[in-house]
Amino acid sequence: MRSRRPLAIVLVLGVSVLVVQLIGAVLSGSLALLADAVHVFADVMGVASALLAVTIAARPTQPKRTFGLFRLEVLVATGNCFLLLALSAFILWQGIQRWLTPVDVTPSIMIVAALYGVVANGVGLLLLRRGAGESLTVKGAYLEVLSDTLASAGVVVAAVVIVATGWMQADAVVSIAIALFMVPRTLILLRASLSVLLETAPRDLDLEEVRRALLDVDGVTAVHDLHAWVITSGMASLSAHVEVSDAAFRQDLGAAMLAELRQRAQDRFDIVHTTFQLECTAYSAVEPPSHP
Repeated sequence: MRSRRPLAIVLVLGVSVLVVQLIGAVLSGSLALLADAVHVFADVMGVASALLAVTIAARPTQPKRTFGLFRLEVLVATGNCFLLLALSAFILWQGIQRWLTPVDVTPSIMIVAALYGVVANGVGLLLLRRGAGESLTVKGAYLEVLSDTLASAGVVVAAVVIVATGWMQADAVVSIAIALFMVPRTLILLRASLSVLLETAPRDLDLEEVRRALLDVDGVTAVHDLHAWVITSGMASLSAHVEVSDAAFRQDLGAAMLAELRQRAQDRFDIVHTTFQLECTAYSAVEPPSHP
């Protein structure tokens, strides 16, 4: 998978940012910088998991894993979401404590460490931008790097405010902002990954429109047991029981009809993996469908 190389580079950058910001947090006493370092840790873990997922998912399928390990990337994305939510809660709590009890910090060290984070993560964003539109795992890594870039920028702002005004609580404000910033984007990704795990239909796919498209094929009289789901990001699947006229069966048009059904699914809905079961009217009457 072409995303492996950019993920590996971003992982190395993330580890370097983590080291720099941890050292900076200890030397400066800044909770905002520590919060950013904690966020970077989640970023590093997320990118490492994403790299592992895309590497394993690229391996060939096995008899007992007919879809390979494609679903692994969704599991990784879901786990990263829960980790980010937990870290957000931790940062928020610590930020509130720092607001109530301000602590002196060294803004010059904050600025140096945070600026390094901005630059390194900015490079990471450029590397992951294309892959973020193709894979949930890469998208998760992209969002983590994006939020960390903005968090590092916030630390720089806090340090500048402290230098200019001496208001130490700016450190707490940025810490709380980092926590609040992570939550919405994490929830969006969590909803998308859980949707895949629950095998719901793709959000942009109208099943009734799919049904109408299949019914337009000559000889098709009904469509039932229609299901659509996503195996992993960018890999939708479709299955259906297709009832055809007795005349079509007598004329042995099954192969042509299957080809037309598959072509319509691919051309109109960009679904390549399809399974259609053709049934004559008499068969459907004897064994009624169990699904709509």
